[in-house]
Amino acid sequence: MWYINTLTIGGIKLTFREKYELNEINNLSPKACAAVNSRGRIRPEDQCQIRTCFQRDRDRILHSKSFRRLKHKTQVFISPTGDHYRTRLTHTLEVSQIARTMGRTLGLNEDLIEAIALGHDLGHTPFGHAGEEVLNKLMPAGFKHNEQSLRVVDVLSGGTGLNCTLEVRDGILNHTGPITPFTLEGQIVKLADRIAYINHDIDDAIRGGILTPQMLPAAEIDILGNTHSKRINTMVTDVICSSYNEDSIIMSNRVSQAMNSLRDFMFENVYVGSRAKVEEQKVQEVICKVYNYYMDKTARLPDEEQQRLADDSSHIIVGDYISGMTDRYILMLYKTLFLPEPWPLFEL
Repeated sequence: MWYINTLTIGGIKLTFREKYELNEINNLSPKACAAVNSRGRIRPEDQCQIRTCFQRDRDRILHSKSFRRLKHKTQVFISPTGDHYRTRLTHTLEVSQIARTMGRTLGLNEDLIEAIALGHDLGHTPFGHAGEEVLNKLMPAGFKHNEQSLRVVDVLSGGTGLNCTLEVRDGILNHTGPITPFTLEGQIVKLADRIAYINHDIDDAIRGGILTPQMLPAAEIDILGNTHSKRINTMVTDVICSSYNEDSIIMSNRVSQAMNSLRDFMFENVYVGSRAKVEEQKVQEVICKVYNYYMDKTARLPDEEQQRLADDSSHIIVGDYISGMTDRYILMLYKTLFLPEPWPLFEL
């Protein structure tokens, strides 16, 4: 057993983890979710002697294959040729940074925040929301990326799931939608997700020539700022000041209304119908054809997916398989399944 020999309380030596847990109790806000107060895991586990439960969850997510695949999944712009457009992975990292900044200032648990932020989009489909939309239509029970992200950590990663704590699972599931996460850390990530994507999608849209700075709505820009960094700073500062000593994570009405108006502007000018989105119908057809192919030929699914057919319907298993694919993998698979290979030519 590893002990911190220099710290003994009541004659009891503390492990590295216990010392860290004590530091949380002494230094975090009383409103924070300290690791020692976690509601636990679905399957009980022995505690690590070095890391808290939330640190372990963060590490499990970070080392998962699902997390690594995010680097080749669309954020907004499908198959961009430039190196500086966001992917689902860079979006995730920006959410984590913004959320941790707010959480640190408010005295909340950064390890829990980081675990939720890194895991919140693990269930996203290839081609971003275009892929989510078509799977939602194809699957009898529908498809939502936040629910799939929870399924990834509960069931799919490593074959048995990551067995994350209830606090991390709740934050991942409810990072979008009408339900508010029960921890302040989860609420921080929910707001950080919106702050991140509104601002970096503006940045990418300007880079791609879809928008110009002059096209942004003047009233909202006057409130939030005329540059990427100023807008993020305004929103983050507002959340911190509005939430300090409160029982929930909130924005002021003024900044919240400006942010939501800017989001509406992005839907009208970028997310729906812009020339950056013209390829969406094509990629939706790709997903539709691959989905229907495996529904008709489940025997051609990989062995790992076939083994789970005994536990779940073919719709769920095929949905799991496709939602886990990267953009480039499903395009390669589509080519293999549906496009003819050139016939070799031999010279006589």
